[in-house]
Order: sequence, then C-alpha cells, then structure tokens
Amino acid sequence: MRNEEAIPWVLALDDPAATLEQVGGKGASLALLAAAGLPVPPGFHVTTAAYRRFVRENGLQEKILAVVSAVTADQPTSLEEASRKIGRMFAQGSMPAEFATAIRQAYVALGGGDLSVAVRSSATAEDLPELSFAGQQETYLNMRGEAMVLDAIKRCWASLWTARAIGYRARAGIAHEEVSLAVVMQELVLADAAGILFTANPLTGERDQVMINAAWGLGEAIVSGQVTPDTVVVDRASWTITAQQISEKEVMTVCSPEGTSEELVPVGKRMSAVLTGVQAAQLARIGVRIEELYGQPMDIEWTLSHNRFFIVQARPITTLSKTAGSQVTRPPEWKLPKPRGKYIRASVIELLPDPLSPLFATLGLPAWNRAMHRFALAVGMGKVSGDMLTTINGYAFYDFSYRTALMKPKVLTTVAPRLMYTARPRWEQKARPTYKAVVERWEAVKLSRASTAELLVGTREILNTAASYYLTIQSGILPAAYITETIFTIVYEKLLKRRADPSTLSFMLGYDSTPIRAEESLYDLAQWVRTQDDLSTVLQNMSGARFASAYQTAHVDGIDETLWSAFCHRFTAHLAQFGHAIYDLDFSKPVPADDPVVLLETLKFFLSGNAPDPYARQAASKKAREHAMQTMLNRLRGPSRWLFRRLVGIAQRFAPLREDGLADVGLGWPVLRRMLREIGQRLVTSNAITIPDDVFWLTQDELLEAVIALDRGQSPANYHTLVSERHASWESERMLTPPVALPLKGGTRFLGMNFSSVMPARTGQQAGGVLKGFATSPGHVTGKAGVISGPAEFAQMRQGAILVTRITTPAWTPLFALAAGVVTDVGGPLSHGSIVAREYHIPAVLGTGVATERIHNEQTVAVDGDAGTVTLSR
Repeated sequence: MRNEEAIPWVLALDDPAATLEQVGGKGASLALLAAAGLPVPPGFHVTTAAYRRFVRENGLQEKILAVVSAVTADQPTSLEEASRKIGRMFAQGSMPAEFATAIRQAYVALGGGDLSVAVRSSATAEDLPELSFAGQQETYLNMRGEAMVLDAIKRCWASLWTARAIGYRARAGIAHEEVSLAVVMQELVLADAAGILFTANPLTGERDQVMINAAWGLGEAIVSGQVTPDTVVVDRASWTITAQQISEKEVMTVCSPEGTSEELVPVGKRMSAVLTGVQAAQLARIGVRIEELYGQPMDIEWTLSHNRFFIVQARPITTLSKTAGSQVTRPPEWKLPKPRGKYIRASVIELLPDPLSPLFATLGLPAWNRAMHRFALAVGMGKVSGDMLTTINGYAFYDFSYRTALMKPKVLTTVAPRLMYTARPRWEQKARPTYKAVVERWEAVKLSRASTAELLVGTREILNTAASYYLTIQSGILPAAYITETIFTIVYEKLLKRRADPSTLSFMLGYDSTPIRAEESLYDLAQWVRTQDDLSTVLQNMSGARFASAYQTAHVDGIDETLWSAFCHRFTAHLAQFGHAIYDLDFSKPVPADDPVVLLETLKFFLSGNAPDPYARQAASKKAREHAMQTMLNRLRGPSRWLFRRLVGIAQRFAPLREDGLADVGLGWPVLRRMLREIGQRLVTSNAITIPDDVFWLTQDELLEAVIALDRGQSPANYHTLVSERHASWESERMLTPPVALPLKGGTRFLGMNFSSVMPARTGQQAGGVLKGFATSPGHVTGKAGVISGPAEFAQMRQGAILVTRITTPAWTPLFALAAGVVTDVGGPLSHGSIVAREYHIPAVLGTGVATERIHNEQTVAVDGDAGTVTLSR
C-alpha cells in the first residue's frame, strides 16, 4: 500500500517528484517540459494524494464503486445516471482544511488575487503511449479567486467519473479502483491564437513534416470542434511552409466573467492566416525540441500571446503509423486487382473524384455494377463478365479489360445506333419518371416511424433506380451529345469554316439547362432580397454558421419574423427544385438540400450588385448563336448548306439535354441521406457510433448486422475505433493523385488502340512551372488560385479567383459566377466544367491530372484557355 502521507498535496510544476503516479499523465508531461526549459506557463500540481484524501475523508470510495459496478458500458442512460450521482457526491463533499490551505498558498505564490488560471484534470491513466484518454476529464479556464479555484478543483476530481470516462475505462478493461486524478493549475495565457501541432504528419505518416492547426482565441474552439482551423505543413529541413489551407474561422473562445464563452471572429480576420511563415517555423522548431525530449512524434497544444508561444500540453501521437524513419505510409503502388487488367478513371468515375466512403464502396458501387449487368442484357449486348467498377487504393476505377458482346460488330452496327436514336424518349418517358416516382414514394414515408430494415430497403431501392437512371443517360443522352458535337466540330472546322466565319462554340451556347436555371433562380431570390434593405444588409454580413442556425430555426435577430419567414420560404423552394444536385456521386457527401450554407457566398455576390445578370448573359449568347447560324446559312449553298444544317441541328438538340440529364442523377440523394442518417442516429443512441454521419464509414455487411440488431432490440457492435481508423485511412488516400489509367505504362492502350487522347485527364504531366491540360474554354486570365476540395470550402472562394479543383459537377455551378477562370484535375472538352465555363465566358483548362497537387491556395496562376496551359508563379 502506498504511503499517501509521504506524498505532498501540492508540488511545483517542474518538481522532480512530479511523477505519473503523483501528478497524472498531463502533469508529468508538463513537469518534464518545464524542467527542460520549454515555454510552459507557470503553475503547480495538486497531487493524486489530495484526491484520495478528499475521497477517503468524505467516505466516497465504496459509494462510487457501488454505483459504477451497476452500470452497463454500452447503455448511455446507465452511464449518465451513474455520472450524475457521483458528481453530486463530489459537489457535496467538504475540502480537508490542511490541503485547502496548501492550495491557497500555492495560488497566492503564483499571483493570487484575481489572477486568471487554467485548472486542468490529469488522470493517472491519461496520455500513456499505448492509450489515448485525451478529453476524458475536464478543464476549466479563466478561474479567478480562491473560491472559484477550489470549486474548479472539486469539479475536476468529479470529472474522473463522467459517463464517457466510466464507459471508456470499462471498454478498455481498466479497473475503476486503480485510477485517481491530479490537477494542474497554471497561469492562463490570454491567447491571441491557439492550436495543435503534430511533429509528424498524422495524415500521411511523413516524419519530415510538422503539421499545425491554428485558430483565433483560446484553443477550446478547436478541441470542441466548433471551428475549422487553418492547417499549415512545415518542412523540417528548410523550416518553410509547403502547404497551407486557410479556413473561414467564424467563432473563437474568449474569456468571460463566468469563465469562457464563444464570440464571432471579426469579419476581417475570418479568412486571414493565423500564423505567419516566421511564426510557423518558430513553433515547428519548438515542437521538434519536444519530440527530441520524448524520443517520439508528439501531439502538442500551444497558445500564442503577444507573439510569444507557450506549450500547454504534449502527448505521444497514438494513431501514427509505426513505419520507421521518415518513410511515407502512402500505398507504394497501384496494385491491379487482376495482374493483366486495364483500369481507367472515366465516365461515371468522373463523378467520384475522392476515395470512396466504405458504405458507398460496398453498397453504392455494387448497385451500379448490377445495373450495368441488367442493362447489357436488356439491350442485347450480352452478358458482362465480372464487375465493371472496382476500387484501387480507395478510388473507383472502370475495369476496361472485360470481354463482352459489346465488341461484336452486331452491337456496334445495330444496338449502339438504336440506343442513340431512342436516347431522349428512354430518358424523358421512362428513366426519369420511374426515378422520380420511387423518390416521391419514400419522401412520403415518416422515417422516424419506419423500422430500421425498412430504411435500408428504401436506401437500396433508390440506389438501384439511380444506377439504372444513370445507365440510361450514359447510354443515350451523354454519348449522343458528345458524338454529335464532336462530329459537327470536325466537319465544320475542316470542311465548312472560313477564316471570317463564327467560332464553333458560337453554335453551342445560349441554351437553357438545369444548372443555368438554378443560377437564375438564386439570382431572382437575390433581386427580391435587394428590395428589402434590412434583410439584404443582414445577409451580406452573415457568417455561414449564423445563416445555418437562422435558416434552421426560422429566426434571426434584427429581422422581422414575417420577412425572414418569406425569405426562408423562397430559399426552400429553390432547394426543393435544385437542391439535389450532387457535388460527388458518393452519398456520404452532402447535397445543397442538406447544407444550404454552400450557396451563401454566391447569394452574397448576387446581392452586392456586382454580379452580371445571368438572363442578359444567356440572351447575349443566344443572340450570338442565332446570328452565327444565319451567317452560315446565308453563305453556304447546296450540299454544304444541307450538311451544316443537319449536323448543327442534331448537336444543338442534344447539347442542353446533357446537363439536364446529369443534374438529376442525385434526385434521390436528399431522402436517401436522410434515411441513412436516421439509421445513424439510432446507432448513436445505441452508442455504436459517435455521430449520425459515422454510418457512412461502415460497410454494407456491418450496416446490415447493425440493422438486424436494432430491430431485435439488441445492442449493435461498437464501431467507434473502426470508424476513427477508416477516417484516418481515407484522409491518407485523399493525399494521393489517382492515375487516369492503370497499369501506369500502357494503361491507355486497348485492343491495339491508344485511348490517351480521350481520357479525362492528361497522363505523364511533366515537372516544372507549366501544367498542360485540355483547352476547353477560350481566353486568358491571371489571378490568385482558389483551391477548393469540396462544398465545405465553398465559402473560401472569392470573386475573381481562379477556381482550382479536382472536378466540377452541376452542383458546382454557383462558384462559376465568382470565378475568373477554371482549372481541374479531371475533365475534357465536353465535360460539365467546359460547358459551363463557356456559358460564363471564362477561360478553362481541364484534365491536368495534378492541378490540386501542384497549385497552392492564393498562388498566382495564368490560365490560357486557348493553348490549354496553366503557368504557375514561383
């Protein structure tokens, strides 16, 4: 038995006696840092002896163990009730006079009076290399005065018995009677900024990089997930920033009379970088010193006050790959599922730019494969051998090496022409009405009353119908548009066009389509808002977080409720018509109907009065098209005139249908996501996952097992660790740039032909400051790059920036109103990005393959939409 009387109740922060047993994991770490001369705020420890003395003198130990012995780790209600009971015991307990005096004396020595301090829990089982207990216990910031400090210590002790901590220890097999708690008290650094530093890149495993997260104010906003911080990557050899992502930091934690509170970040600082290059390098050097002290990669919490850095916590990175040295944990090769296979990223894969979520890979992709098999048989192509869609390193690929009746002359001469001829009626009269009917039927279902199995059945039905819909447009509308425009372009430019004649693009612009109608709808909403002065002013100054809250609650301060309700009604009508447009075919990604905040910046642009009128733009394009038509009809005669009218007429008939067809691929995604998130919420209630969206990180088999358990009233398996691991794996895969074709050598050659010219991205991009892609929309522009990875970053897009992204889909159209040019990894002359860029009259270079890898946010780039090049500034 330990001799508690020999252990002091209070220790200096850097006291050599501050061991894990006496001051807990956090305290021991801070003691080591302070003793090494690192910049740690001054303070002291309240040891585990004080905790045990308090528990013993108030007769709490047996009562606590009796309460926790009755709980079930997988029943949240049981854990919460136990935590409440134990919390009351600590609140009602009295502080022994001897060490209450010792604590007061230490506080006075630190500064006393109204000195603001941070009171942090430090458990004996916390921050061990093999376990991560971070966040299990409480921290209280901005505690002032002796009474407030003593109360905070009691609350820290009680936090050893939060529901989360009790459940975590039970699942980890840690005996409750073996744990105790120390408290670290430090002078509070009134931080201008704060964040977390990793001395190795936690996403890729690279040991030669330091990753820093940074936000304004105290660090609690980052830890609690209330703000998306800036992310900075610093090279440990040169101490320079090699990658930087500036987020919109809408809120920050600040000191308040009660402790801390959240405030809105001043508008001018929201998109400003928190750290300069010099500060990032200085902080990275401190981090490396700490790593050298511990002998392993570290996770470090820091603060910045008046240009001075302070370290408030350091612990080993528990989730980092154990690969030795500075080796990268990225997959070393793109291993082919079939050694002699051919794999490409084209067609529907262009709607899947990122690694797939586990649920889409195992539930969504098979639906597409089944639809392909059904379609091939139905139209007389024969049986497809094997699945046409697969994944490699998390990314979707077409298996282009399959052998089917598709290659038979009969299919090419009979089936293909029939599919082209029937393209429009198959889409308008069958595929879309069928898809819409299935969606409407499930939209009418009260999801909260449906069994979990029914929700899964509905999900599968929508997926199967969506896949069949896509196969219909893929086999008709899309190729008809591509082929007819290509044939017209070739014939016009090679045989019919003279130097003074209109450009080929003139004949294809000015048509109405769903993405254009969506833009006009948002523009109309903005014009109505501009007639309401107060509403217009509030919206133009509204942050994304405030907009989301106001839209959800139908209330916003400073605006008449009737007026705000009218706005919400109009905005909801817009989303009902256009909110199903997908950013990504993977249903784990939100659509505008789920997250309307993504439209806010475009709405603000339309409200500013600086935005071009989309109606006027389309009218001008239509007038130019009609003038071009008349010019050629007046000049051409005989067979040439007939050929021109025939080819341009067919191309113009299909051109607007292509965008309309693609715009409705996600028609069922809003209700499908609601169904899956309803299942997710039920799993959260059962403590199987943390948040509803974690459901997308399960596989189809795991989801089925969970659904069966839920409907039987049983507890599903615990997926918390699995979900966390898959998140980390997905982030690592997202750092890769998937090749357009595999194998890397010869992957674009098939049946003796080279398909590289029709691939949606360049292969073999050369090193250097010039990227080559497809010249898809003419013109030249130089500006700052706005590198956008997805809808979560739409708010970062600024008017006049060059939009740089992996790929665009119809849901990306609102950003084109802000962009001065477009550059993508994937896309060709007839892809969505090309078509919309031409309608907006902005230069575009698509299909570079590596734009998002080689171009940094805010970097100056020159886009040449005539030559198909992007020149990067140094």
